[in-house]
Amino acid sequence: MHSQAGAPGASGAPGAPGHPGAPLSRRRFLALSAAGATAGAASLSGCALQVSSAASGAGETVTVMAKSGDISTDLIKQAQNDIGVKIETVLYSISKLIAMMTNGNPPDLVRGVGAVDAPYFAARGVMENLDPYFAKSTVLKSDDLDPVNDLWRYDGRTQGKGPRYGMAKDFSQDSMFWYNTALFDRAGVEYPPELEPVTYEEWLDKAKRLTRRKNGATTVFGGSYNGVLTPNMLASLTVAAGGNLFTDDYSRVDFTSPEARKALGWYIDYCRTRVGPSIIQPDPNTWDGPTFQANRLAMSNSGYWLGGLINTDKKLAPLSRLAPAPVFEGGRRVSPCQAGTGFWIPSKSHNKDAAWRVFEWFFGEAPAKARASGGWGIPTLKSLRSLMPSQAPYQKEVLKVQKAELNHFSVIAFTPYATADSLYALFNQIAPAAMNGRMSVDRLAGQLNSAMNEQLKRGKEQVG
Repeated sequence: MHSQAGAPGASGAPGAPGHPGAPLSRRRFLALSAAGATAGAASLSGCALQVSSAASGAGETVTVMAKSGDISTDLIKQAQNDIGVKIETVLYSISKLIAMMTNGNPPDLVRGVGAVDAPYFAARGVMENLDPYFAKSTVLKSDDLDPVNDLWRYDGRTQGKGPRYGMAKDFSQDSMFWYNTALFDRAGVEYPPELEPVTYEEWLDKAKRLTRRKNGATTVFGGSYNGVLTPNMLASLTVAAGGNLFTDDYSRVDFTSPEARKALGWYIDYCRTRVGPSIIQPDPNTWDGPTFQANRLAMSNSGYWLGGLINTDKKLAPLSRLAPAPVFEGGRRVSPCQAGTGFWIPSKSHNKDAAWRVFEWFFGEAPAKARASGGWGIPTLKSLRSLMPSQAPYQKEVLKVQKAELNHFSVIAFTPYATADSLYALFNQIAPAAMNGRMSVDRLAGQLNSAMNEQLKRGKEQVG
């Protein structure tokens, strides 16, 4: 735990995270100290005895803050039938979340992207430490949790270690890519090896050869490589190049280090060559799925979850293959998850036991089994992997590649001092000039450092 756990005033004072009756001011939410985060976790030892069995929560109402696709009306009805809990939903928004916490009436479950949200909220002391709940659960057992759930751990310094603050509903290794064999055949381009990674340079070369243009318009994108969100995609690329985008304490970025410069340079090359969608050449469909389905995208770095769409298209599915995450020459073989979307329980929730019952049901019971069998992600419980689609020959092939790739998963830690969205906005303001060839990559690296480190400095001051 963080060394400031016993700091004077860390808990108990009005407005402090450890004070159960205190309203949470907007300023307090933004400036919650790491000390408060630890104090809130420490106070759980007294709550552990109240953790109830899987039967708890019946007859209660749980407020879930989620995006529209996270929990359907059918699932809400199913929860009422399966576990007797009524779910009320609130549309996810960071400003709404802060307002609800400020008013002392937070949601009971909040959606989050583990790869980037877990360290941010855990460092601010607003997430419930779920270790006591996992310890008593008969549904979600620690030894059954896929390592991807470590994205939801934070020890006060580094993501991937320490208490669990949430769980992923399913996941993909988002640097992996799908490819369309018919488009490869048409362009006379050799397929990637089944289980061995191509280099990023080879991937880009294939993308150039696969791209088709007519009358100045792109008719086939050779490849899409944008990750889930650019900042953590670049963090992943930097680790693949053998470095870390962040300093040891995650308080700064350094795009000028050799490894980060290599990662940034490769991505800018990808954008400059216009072989795939980017902010200077947007995909009209806004995401890869429809474009891949229309045979207008030869490679998509969407990871396993895109198989949920591919499986529904009986013409496309036999032509589609999944390939390992690329590597940089001389770098590390890593295959991260850049999302790990799931839920967490606010430490100020008034209904934690019922929230946990919904959590167990959503992540370990009927909804989890349905997700696993649909191919829209790898289940986050190892015991559910047998439900992944494997009936058709092409599904067996995909599963073979995916199972081998699990050996190369690792948590790539993200900074707790800024949201990925705020860093993404800065990148999108600064990078287009370099993508259009009007700025050198070295100058871009310097400008990204200046802008992002100012943002990170403010965030560090808020956390303390």
